[in-house]
Amino acid sequence: MTNVAIRTGRRTPLTQNQVRGFWAAWAGWALDGMDSFIYALVLTPAIRELLPRSGIAATSDNVVSYGAILFALFLIGWGLSMIWGPVADRFGRVRTLALTILCYSVFTLLSAFATGVWQLALFRLLAGVGIGGEWAMGGTFVAEEWPEDRRKMGAGYLHTGYYFGFFLAAIANYFIGAKYGWRWMFAVGGTPALLVTFIQYGVHEPKAWQRKREIARPTMMAAFGKLFSSTYARRTWLNSLYLLVSIVGLWAGSVYVPTSVTQIAVREGYSAADAARLASYGTMVLSVGTILGCLVLPPLAESLGRRLTLGVYFVVMFVSIAVGFGYVFYLPHALAPFMVVLFFLGVGGANFAMYTLWLPEQYSTECRASAFAFATSVGRFAGAGITFLVGAGVAYFHTIGTPVALTSIAFLIGLLLLPFGEETHGRPLPV
Repeated sequence: MTNVAIRTGRRTPLTQNQVRGFWAAWAGWALDGMDSFIYALVLTPAIRELLPRSGIAATSDNVVSYGAILFALFLIGWGLSMIWGPVADRFGRVRTLALTILCYSVFTLLSAFATGVWQLALFRLLAGVGIGGEWAMGGTFVAEEWPEDRRKMGAGYLHTGYYFGFFLAAIANYFIGAKYGWRWMFAVGGTPALLVTFIQYGVHEPKAWQRKREIARPTMMAAFGKLFSSTYARRTWLNSLYLLVSIVGLWAGSVYVPTSVTQIAVREGYSAADAARLASYGTMVLSVGTILGCLVLPPLAESLGRRLTLGVYFVVMFVSIAVGFGYVFYLPHALAPFMVVLFFLGVGGANFAMYTLWLPEQYSTECRASAFAFATSVGRFAGAGITFLVGAGVAYFHTIGTPVALTSIAFLIGLLLLPFGEETHGRPLPV
């Protein structure tokens, strides 16, 4: 049916399970994004309140430094989320998806009750374990369940969810965080647990995984070990390096957007409450840019190929971060031009959607979830170290702009590595 649809130019109709599964994965990824960005939005008030309770002075440098530590621990938790991949290859994509959502929902909700900075750090680390797994599970499900002629656009549609979550976080911060405080923001972030029942009873496993299970069900060790076989080892390490480059852009660049907008607004005479609302506006601008970037990416990848398309997005990220934080941030009247930069930073941030499209095309069904989870997670450990460096840079330079601008160098390294990646343009999903 799919081949006929491709030849005639008609799209294959989606089944009920494909539609339900997509919306379950999309909603989970959207709420993932909301949860991730909630912490960026409430970073300053949460750390400022909890530091004195932990016996630490709430100076501006300490707020930034401990914020960087908590970001780094969150990234370590995301790195640990690679454990979900072998679980999904062994026991199924849908079951594991439900577990990842339950994990990050519970620990995000618990963050609302943190009484000290290290307790909050522990909850964020454990929430990161769940958040990191949801992307790999949702992306694997859509790749395997959607028909070949719609799979690529499905990847783009799916990834808009994460950044729609940024938009939700900004709205929540505008109406809830600015009025009721950071604890209520974490309480809102705990709502994804409601999705678990829908996923568990409304969505079935992809047929591709079911067919493989009938032939042979891989052990978790076998699924993971295959990533480093002679067939896959080179692409596994390269994919992990590409993700590391993207992670630097997200966690050392985009995540500092709310704090940067707040600092610019205060510098230009806005009150603290108005500055918080402007940070929400900035997040919305960033999110709109990324959602548009996600929608444009699949047809661009079909036209230019996977590697060249990712290269285009890397260039946009390099220019946006270097110019936005290295130059615009320091202008006398920076707020308006910085908002413009945020839109392009958002477009470039859609580079993550390429992995949702590209990674499943490089691996067979018995190790696909393991590959997706490993490549999207292992770079988080190095990302945690870079986050520490950015925090140290902020403390040293007494400014956010310069240290964040320096992270743009990672995208130049990524551009040099791209020619060695596995080009899968025109190939069907491997069985």
